[in-house]
Amino acid sequence: MNLQTAPGATLPLLDFSDLPRFDAITPDQVAPALDVLLTDANRALEQVTADTFPAEWAAIAGALDVATERLSRAWGAVSHLNSVADTPELRAAYNEALPKVTEFWTRLGSDERLYAKYKAMDPASLNAEQTQAHKNAMRSFVLGGAELQGEAKERFAWLQERQAELGQKFSENALDATDAFSLIVSTEELAGVPADVQQATAAAAKAEGQTGHKLTLKMPCYLPVMQFAHSSALREQLYRAYVTRASDQAAAEALKFDNTAIMAELLALRHEEAQLLGYRHFGDVSLVPKMAESPEQVIQFLRDLAGKARPYADKDLADLRAFAASELGLTDPQAWDWPYVGEKLKEARYAFSEQEVKPYFTAPKVLAGLFQIVETLFEVAIRRDTAPVWHPGVEFYRIERTSPAGAQLVGQFYLDPAARTGKRGGAWMDDVRARWLRPDTGALQTPVAHLVCNFAEGVEVDGEKKPPLLTHDDVITLFHEFGHGLHHMLTQVNERDVSGISGVEWDAVELPSQFMENFCWEWDVLKHMTAHVDTGEPLPRDLFDKMLAAKNYQSGLQTLRQVEFSLFDMLLHSQTEPVTNGDAILALQQQVRDEVAVLEPPAYSRTPHTFSHIFAGGYSAGYYSYKWAEVLSADAYAAFEEAAQKNGRSTLDVETGRRYREAILEAGGSRPAMASFKAFRGREPGIDALLRHQGMA
Repeated sequence: MNLQTAPGATLPLLDFSDLPRFDAITPDQVAPALDVLLTDANRALEQVTADTFPAEWAAIAGALDVATERLSRAWGAVSHLNSVADTPELRAAYNEALPKVTEFWTRLGSDERLYAKYKAMDPASLNAEQTQAHKNAMRSFVLGGAELQGEAKERFAWLQERQAELGQKFSENALDATDAFSLIVSTEELAGVPADVQQATAAAAKAEGQTGHKLTLKMPCYLPVMQFAHSSALREQLYRAYVTRASDQAAAEALKFDNTAIMAELLALRHEEAQLLGYRHFGDVSLVPKMAESPEQVIQFLRDLAGKARPYADKDLADLRAFAASELGLTDPQAWDWPYVGEKLKEARYAFSEQEVKPYFTAPKVLAGLFQIVETLFEVAIRRDTAPVWHPGVEFYRIERTSPAGAQLVGQFYLDPAARTGKRGGAWMDDVRARWLRPDTGALQTPVAHLVCNFAEGVEVDGEKKPPLLTHDDVITLFHEFGHGLHHMLTQVNERDVSGISGVEWDAVELPSQFMENFCWEWDVLKHMTAHVDTGEPLPRDLFDKMLAAKNYQSGLQTLRQVEFSLFDMLLHSQTEPVTNGDAILALQQQVRDEVAVLEPPAYSRTPHTFSHIFAGGYSAGYYSYKWAEVLSADAYAAFEEAAQKNGRSTLDVETGRRYREAILEAGGSRPAMASFKAFRGREPGIDALLRHQGMA
């Protein structure tokens, strides 16, 4: 069935001729489009598993992979809209389709007939990329329950569907609990809060016919209030609302969003899945396709890192306490005071504030600077492009490489920078489609990515719309997500399952993203991407020097915080008896805090209840990946520092950039991450560069 010319092809979700028609996709189209795609995929599965069908890579790809890739792209578009443009109608359509889609992928991954075809393939007939993809597929069949029989197989399938349903509900609760809170306050109560934030909150109140300022729990509002509001009472009110979201401690009207039961059930189901597959616990299952060898190795890595960071964290906290008592009159700072104390100490110690820096980082200038770095380092050009989008604030770009034959398209990306209602929090990169030498047409499909952030929007001052202002942390976030995007878009691998980020070990996938963050601390780079919002002047060198001096401010505390999250996640998923209720989850969190934390939050704090990474985002027993990959990324960046020292120039060394691009970005998942790292550095990674970068050497 050719979907482009089928009677149902008027549905935008069934049009694969080019980019997704985001402006034309409506909730009522989801069910009919997915019915067509699932029918098509099921037919292809029956076709390739027939006894007479050859056990050949190209033959299976030409029939089955083409059908499943279309399903994947259409469902990806629906899932994306569900994350960035949530409406009751779309949510209902998504939730109705989710069990059917999950059931198909589960059945596909455990189909013993298909598994037998892959087993029967002649290894000599596969090229290097196909060999790696085949190896991954064989592993996925085992983890997908292909070797299970009878009741065990049926139970495994049900577990997958139920986990998908619960993960989606967890995510919805976290979003709804965040969106449900708002607080109208007076200008007096916001004393100390930066002017641009006050302008935005006043505009938000006015838009709803209210006087004063509308505060929300979205990051562009919540964080500056916690850092700068002089009113401890206001900070406490916001803090309590934030740390009790989606929990049993929330306000009465928000208790319906409580995630406690969902977390407990998810953990029980994951444990049961592991047992069905013959593993001790879910931590073992999670690590099978990762670089780390065992949960014990990860736990040891995290405890070693905590040990190295602890003396620095103790000193950070002692400094904060002393400053709070002597300068702010706070002899017993509470959880909601620490961000405020931290900001004040930073201002006093380094004579600069985040808000002093912010006017220099206008979004258009930062973006232009980021593009210039990428163009220089990786020998590409980034141009504006056009595509249907889901919101007027979304931009679209293309990446090209110049060749003797002219400009050659490498990849494209959507950029959705602003926070808004109906858009889930955080920042992420996702793929729209992968690079693939298509077996159905023989044409090369170029990769397309989504880059999503949650920055503040520009505000109107005296009738003039100002460009959005980014904090330096926002700039780092943008560079981080763009690093993921480059990994996806610059790949030169033609086999879809191992091109770009596909097939890359989860604990190595953060290498390219964290690598890009380093450029946000280079003067030769930064000076080209700053311009004051009012004067156009670049960031003064003395202000940058203060930022650099403050770079590792509280790095001990921040490292321990990440270790706490990572250790909690791994221990939670590595119990031989599953953690099956909210009290047990909180008890384990307390155990981890007692071991590694130096700051104790109030008893009502419920951070696990919105820990979407591990309950809804694919990082279960994998949150350690951020720290693990930091070792890789710091060591990779050290190669650019070494080149700069050797050549007496900046870290934007084109020759090193070319080696990094070819060894890591272009190789994608076509070989083990360690092989790619060694191809670039000539050795295995070491932790020294990370400790040096974080001021803990």
